Amino acid sequence: MKFTKMEGLGNDYVYVNCLAEQVDNPSALAVRISDRHFGIGSDGLILIKPSETADFCMDMYNADGSRSEMCGNGIRCVGKYVYDYGLTDKTEVAIETLAGIKYLTLSVEAGKVREVTVDMGAPELNPARIPVASGKDRLVKEKVTVGNETYEMTCVSMGNPHAVVFVDSTETFPLETVGPLFEVHEMFPNRVNAEFVQVINRGEANMRVWERGTGETLACGTGACASAVACILNGLTEEEVTLHLLGGDLRIRWDREKDRVYMTGPATTVFEGEYACK
Repeated sequence: MKFTKMEGLGNDYVYVNCLAEQVDNPSALAVRISDRHFGIGSDGLILIKPSETADFCMDMYNADGSRSEMCGNGIRCVGKYVYDYGLTDKTEVAIETLAGIKYLTLSVEAGKVREVTVDMGAPELNPARIPVASGKDRLVKEKVTVGNETYEMTCVSMGNPHAVVFVDSTETFPLETVGPLFEVHEMFPNRVNAEFVQVINRGEANMRVWERGTGETLACGTGACASAVACILNGLTEEEVTLHLLGGDLRIRWDREKDRVYMTGPATTVFEGEYACK
């Protein structure tokens, strides 16, 4: 099986062109190839497939084999892949995901995609649709007890569920301990991605993320979008925010008039290879 390793801000996946390759058991394959000692090493597996409703389809699996609805860093790399490898010559591309069709604008330099802006759609704030077990209409600064501590969280779905918590320092926050507890908390029937955000000023914030099924990653595009929405809902920033993640920066803009979130960031090809499927 031919593959391409790609990353967006260090959020790395193995990409397979399923217009040319066939993958029979993607969940099992995702577990094997994601292993950083005995596999290729990645945060998961992304299959690029044909689509009847868009230009291409993105089918995504986490490192533990679970299927995910959407990945902001991953979809930017899909945009780069389909253009750089000649599957399309368009710089406006529609990608089908389990979270709906997402629209990408590709920034091309010297024949290669350097940066991608993704229309991530409208943020979902209704707890029942995120989903979060709550009878409220919206969860902003909602108190939740996790382990032995009480936190205030703002819950958002960007095609997958997020709980955003504001902290004094992302550097010293014990994410390795708290993140796993958030992921499997009883309030989240489908588990949750947990973001811990330190606001710097009205236009910048630091963010660390614990992704369900993977653990801490260097970046999470949907998490950055959810964090920006949470910053704005809590009155902490303007409607455009630069999120500083461990792997680099993402620019997020929530157009509240149109109710659309736009994410801009890089996409990089790391290497190509062939994997002997067992």
